[in-house]
Amino acid sequence: VDFVANASHELRTPLAAILGFVETLGDDKAGGDPATRQRFLKVMNDEARRMQRLVDDLMSLSRIEAEKYRLPEAPVDLAQLATEVHAILTDSGSDRGRDLVADIFEPLPMVIGDRAQLSQLIHNLMGNAMKYGRPGTPVIVHAEPAGDAMVKLTVSDEGEGIAPEHLPRLTERFYRVDSGRSRAMGGTGLGLAIVKHIVERHRGRFDIASTVGVGTTVTVLLPAAAPVSSNRQITVTQDE
Repeated sequence: VDFVANASHELRTPLAAILGFVETLGDDKAGGDPATRQRFLKVMNDEARRMQRLVDDLMSLSRIEAEKYRLPEAPVDLAQLATEVHAILTDSGSDRGRDLVADIFEPLPMVIGDRAQLSQLIHNLMGNAMKYGRPGTPVIVHAEPAGDAMVKLTVSDEGEGIAPEHLPRLTERFYRVDSGRSRAMGGTGLGLAIVKHIVERHRGRFDIASTVGVGTTVTVLLPAAAPVSSNRQITVTQDE
């Protein structure tokens, strides 16, 4: 019941803004001024894209929940996947792209998983770190073996950090530490809930550690497909 109520509220807010501006544009006086029309159209476009992101995340969450009892069976090269996501976000045009650092142990053992879902997991974690880390500070994606049976993925930022009382609730759907800031940055309030469900489907473990004024580190442990054979380390960063 709470989920439906929250989802309805999240959809109703941008929809109300769109309808309000459409009605205003229908007025001859407002609609006849090119500057006003362009400003209103930009707001409508932003709110429509906000709705689109929310619907996309709701559909992703629904698909992941529908598959939660079906264990993934395909081997996935997590090192390659993390490097691919790093390259995509580095080339996205965001000012934060230059702050991304991928630090990968190689060869990293394969994990048993769903490649599309693991890609979404890495995108969500890196996207959050880019949003909430301080501009000009590194966002570090690190992957390494964790014993003989697991692979550990961590994403760290140097941001404002999160107070301890908020940490247990961060994976709740639509829970936000700062609602206004999250919405202004395009957050849907579902990113970490999606990550949690992906980790659970993969029979992994998920942890968030944060220090106010220092930053946040998210750790994901995933079952390895085979034991690690080497620990040669490589570091991938954006070209200067």
